[in-house]
Amino acid sequence: MEHIVFAHDLTKADRVVLQTLATDYSDHLKAKEKGNSDSAYASASDTETTGTEETDTNTNGGVNKDAGGYQKASATRNEAAVTHLSALNDPKSSSFEPSITNFFDLADLQSFQWLPPSLLSAYQQWATSLIRVPTDILMITHLLIYFSTTVPSAFYLLFVRFSWPHAILHAILNGWYVGTYTLMMHQHIHMRGILTKDKWWTRVFDAVFPYVLDPLMGHTWNSYYYHHVKHHHVEGNGPDDLSSTIRYQRDEFSEFAKYVGRFYFLVWLDLPLYFARKGRYVQAAKAAFWEYSSYAMYIAMWNFAPGGGKAVFWTMVLPLMVLRVALMVGNWGQHAFVDDEEPESDYRSSVTLVDVASNRHCYNDGYHTSHHLNPLRHWREHPVAFLKGKETYAANNALVFHNIDYIMITVRLIMKDYMTLAKCMVPIGEFQMNMTLEERAAYLRRHTRRFTEEEIKVKFGKKAN
Repeated sequence: MEHIVFAHDLTKADRVVLQTLATDYSDHLKAKEKGNSDSAYASASDTETTGTEETDTNTNGGVNKDAGGYQKASATRNEAAVTHLSALNDPKSSSFEPSITNFFDLADLQSFQWLPPSLLSAYQQWATSLIRVPTDILMITHLLIYFSTTVPSAFYLLFVRFSWPHAILHAILNGWYVGTYTLMMHQHIHMRGILTKDKWWTRVFDAVFPYVLDPLMGHTWNSYYYHHVKHHHVEGNGPDDLSSTIRYQRDEFSEFAKYVGRFYFLVWLDLPLYFARKGRYVQAAKAAFWEYSSYAMYIAMWNFAPGGGKAVFWTMVLPLMVLRVALMVGNWGQHAFVDDEEPESDYRSSVTLVDVASNRHCYNDGYHTSHHLNPLRHWREHPVAFLKGKETYAANNALVFHNIDYIMITVRLIMKDYMTLAKCMVPIGEFQMNMTLEERAAYLRRHTRRFTEEEIKVKFGKKAN
């Protein structure tokens, strides 16, 4: 319990989730001190030895039917948390709270004396009329920010006058934006848009704006969609996933460098060839067309834009170079811990993070297991879905971390700093809750081992062929 930290700027949902898990853990420790086995979860032998295929006859999804007060308290607490978070997401509820900006919750905005309530209400009403999902007003906020800062700044550098101070400031500003933008586009590619379909001009703008903003934020046209939706979610970190981590020792810098290098220098070829190998020739052609069209646009702008090559480098090429590293650093952290018993399981090959960077600023990207379980799940629903499935997560020994993001998970792994990772781990289920800090560290280390080709054939069966 002493290692669980509540950051002051956690989202409301994250605070509820973390408090629920922390109280479960605290109650477990108290019951253990009293010599009780009154746990809400299956025993260590049930979950670790047999996984999800065999559970005790007195369990249901890993929950002990015979458990007493501890189970009842946990179930009641969890139900109340789900009800509360569901109300925050429900426009019909009096407790409904849309997300207007990633830095402040609605209550914070309403407390600012300098912000007239009538102005906030008018903006909320206007933005709601444009957005597809009522919770997502912050996407309108971000689009306004990008089109009032990034676009005119890049236009000035490319077509009016290039200057080094301006270029450097532009790069810094875009570096600040890129994480949030990328995860907004993550929602866009899964939902096939973020704006309302009720107006013709919002449908047009929704389809067009990525072709303006993507190159300025480090994305080639449509490559995120083809790589992430049409490839990564199909393969799920399996042997045919180009971004799979299973063939790498995930706490070695040399292995990480090979992983990043493969994507960095060869994705332009690997992705079309992947689709071709799968017999998906139309998607192979589309993936190649959009990737190569982006390169052609860079070359044309380099040669013909008044700002010249310097402007193109600072507004498009540098963001591309940085983002492609960042994407692989993040994916390494998301899929670094893979259970060698059930590597195909989404519960055992991805993680859940309860942290500020991933969830407040990047659309609940920390709930990566939830996202793999249902890629179409709306970002605001991830905390609710996690709590609803908490016992299943526990029965599958899913990994939950807090107070750390994917980038720092990758950094700590390369440093082989498993003790810090163990402190950031939030134990769920009796098996994890009974671990010492040192046992947690050893448990995490075991999950970063490289799979041999023979193991891959055995564990993944037909997928390995």
